[in-house]
Amino acid sequence: MMNTAHAPLAGTERKLDRLLAHYGESHRNPTNELIHFIAIPAILLSIVGLLYALHPWVAYAFIGASLVYYAMLRSTVLWVTMALGTVAVVAVLRALGEQLVPVCVALFVVAWIFQFIGHKIEGRKPSFFEDIQYLWVGPLFVVTRIYERLGVRW
Repeated sequence: MMNTAHAPLAGTERKLDRLLAHYGESHRNPTNELIHFIAIPAILLSIVGLLYALHPWVAYAFIGASLVYYAMLRSTVLWVTMALGTVAVVAVLRALGEQLVPVCVALFVVAWIFQFIGHKIEGRKPSFFEDIQYLWVGPLFVVTRIYERLGVRW
């Protein structure tokens, strides 16, 4: 489904639009989509948190590489959104203190269980089984769906 808030001119479809359209094909069921709206941010937080527990610079390297990937998709609005989201994630991780690892492990496990339940409901396998980059497209899917509902151009 093409984003009507940001439909490219005919023949100029961006890689980002193609990725989101493909991702959206396996996320049409409203229950699955709702699960993803909750589980994807939880998984993102947990992954960055577990990397942060290894060493903060490991998490920062992952964040930096992710932001480079997002920049390559050429949407300033989405890149800024992901950068601001990163600041929020790091703030939450620092606030967790000694509870960082247990909270992140629990979030990771529970969120993935719900993701697979959502895909069982959907009747389609997760997109990242086809291509690992869809692990980075998932957060963009959540953000673009929110922006579409708010009428924000991205």
